Amino acid sequence: MAKKIKYPHLLGSKWTARQTTWGWRHFQVINRRNEGKWVFAELMASCDNSVRFWVNAAQLKDYELWEAGWKTHSQMQTINREDEELIII
Repeated sequence: MAKKIKYPHLLGSKWTARQTTWGWRHFQVINRRNEGKWVFAELMASCDNSVRFWVNAAQLKDYELWEAGWKTHSQMQTINREDEELIII
């Protein structure tokens, strides 16, 4: 039986950092690397091809650090307000 691939749609996916990272917020996964049980993603800033770094792909699931897709600043503020309302209830 074939081994299940972790994060099959990782390559080419787009992400928004919740905080400015290396001067940017919008990134795209341009490469992936499997090392044992770990999967790493190479992110590149969408507006600056020279800004590249590797992260553990599991970190991309951390909602406090990353959001899937490219979000505008106002969309992120709306999402933050919705989160606060959910916590209050």
